[in-house]
Amino acid sequence: MQTNHPPIPIPLRKTPTGIEGLDEITDGGLPQGRPTLVCGSAGCGKTLLAIEFLVRGIQQYDEPGVLMAFEETAEELSANVTSLGFDLPALQKAGKLRLDHVHVDRSEIEETGEYDLEGLFIRLGHAIDSIGARRVVLDTVEALFSGFPNQAVLRSEIRRLFRWLKDKGVTAVITAERGEGSLTRQGLEEYVSDCVILLDNRIQDQITTRRLRIVKYRGSTHGTNEYPYLIGEEGLSVLPVTSLKLGHDVSDRIVSSGIPALDGMFGLKGFYEGSSILIGGTAGTAKTTLAAAFAREVCLNKGRCLFFAFEESPRQLLRNMRSVGIDLEPCLEKDLLRIEASRPTLNGLERHLVTLHQLVRDFKPQAVVIDPISNLVSVGNLQEVRSMLTRLIDFLKVNGITALFTALINPRTGQVEMIEDAVSSLMDTWIMLRDLEGIGERNRGMSILKSRGMSHSNQVREFIVTGNGIELLDVIIGPTGIVTGSARLAQRLQEQAQADAHQHELDRKDRELERKRRVLEATIANLRTEFESVEDELRRINQEEQTRQPTLPEGKKTLPSGPASGAGKTTRRKGR
Repeated sequence: MQTNHPPIPIPLRKTPTGIEGLDEITDGGLPQGRPTLVCGSAGCGKTLLAIEFLVRGIQQYDEPGVLMAFEETAEELSANVTSLGFDLPALQKAGKLRLDHVHVDRSEIEETGEYDLEGLFIRLGHAIDSIGARRVVLDTVEALFSGFPNQAVLRSEIRRLFRWLKDKGVTAVITAERGEGSLTRQGLEEYVSDCVILLDNRIQDQITTRRLRIVKYRGSTHGTNEYPYLIGEEGLSVLPVTSLKLGHDVSDRIVSSGIPALDGMFGLKGFYEGSSILIGGTAGTAKTTLAAAFAREVCLNKGRCLFFAFEESPRQLLRNMRSVGIDLEPCLEKDLLRIEASRPTLNGLERHLVTLHQLVRDFKPQAVVIDPISNLVSVGNLQEVRSMLTRLIDFLKVNGITALFTALINPRTGQVEMIEDAVSSLMDTWIMLRDLEGIGERNRGMSILKSRGMSHSNQVREFIVTGNGIELLDVIIGPTGIVTGSARLAQRLQEQAQADAHQHELDRKDRELERKRRVLEATIANLRTEFESVEDELRRINQEEQTRQPTLPEGKKTLPSGPASGAGKTTRRKGR
């Protein structure tokens, strides 16, 4: 008996774009053998995305491509993408790319009254067959359909074009201008396309930000959020907004903070490699100095460190750190340290993030320092900054890079307002620097708020910045708690005076004990002398006694025995 098993569904085949980040959010690329619509307003990079799709396909996947343009000539397109490193004429000579410019003049069409797509199909089909193209780009569809005044015919021809591309089996990217109240001007292309990508170029607070969204993707899952993207020197870069899955590896290796006394406050004498560290504090609490000490320590251990400075120029940073005994110049000369200094407002948040991604890929650092992250608030709102920093922290963790961030604390509230809700919870170690104000003076204190995976000190340690770096002072407890500054000096003087008085008392007792010891020793000597005299006397008497004892028996032997006998006899006679 045979059992009928349900057929195994065949997953949708996809064509990778080769564009950084786009394949990730499309879960593998664009639908293979189907048309994809890329729409957006002017200046959002539709043509650049389409051309990079072709170039990456040739360079990375050996898939020839055809670019048919209706607005710009082949020479203009080649010149426009030269700055991105794309050499279209070279690809043409290699037989991997065909560029074709089709001029559509609406005035001529209105005069003749005839226009259809048969000529386009023949021309495009010949270009595809001549090089065996697997990828096709049509830029832009508005110019192609401008000759159709009848909406019914227009819709029919659009469907006909998309069906022809599917039957041809090529993966096509079609660009379109965004319409009023619809994704495209015709309002139909998005319905007949299997995949629709919307590009948006918006300006907020005088800062340009580009966003990409997958509007639909038939037969496949895909990212549904808005994703920032940038057009850089190497093409487009799309950055996912959502954090990556928490599946990155961790390390048990420990890296030093560059300050031995600070390392001693941690149970394992430092930070975990690949962890994230936040140093928060008010202005002037030596946050940058701590960051520079960490960067130098990484370089001294033959590691590379990437230092983002948002407040100081590289020369100013080097000079200021040299004054406190932290010389970063040798690290720069050995190419172990790279300092990227700029105002946050120079670029948008996403541009900063992409710049860091590119530098990490090129420089391959073991540690990254960003000083301070609180300045990014001037570029975007709090939610955008938190989103950007979340992606940044995840990116560094995935790559096993130890990240150290500094943040300015609001002196009125005493809180790191920008990151207290989101970013601080992502940090593995949080070090807080604070002002310890006393009578007429201001001192610095340091404490560890948390350190995941290891024990740590709960003390507030006072520290000073010297010509040899940062020095942590011992904790001194006074009558009212921890004392700092001149109170520490007064406490030390008082403790020294008490120690001196105690030492004097001990010395006096030692002298008294020594005197008593001597008196006792003298008494013992007198008793010993007296004992020896008595002992001599007893010994002399004993000797005299021993001398007399031998003479006594001899005296008994010489006594006369006769008178005793006679007397006995006489007594007996008288008895009679």
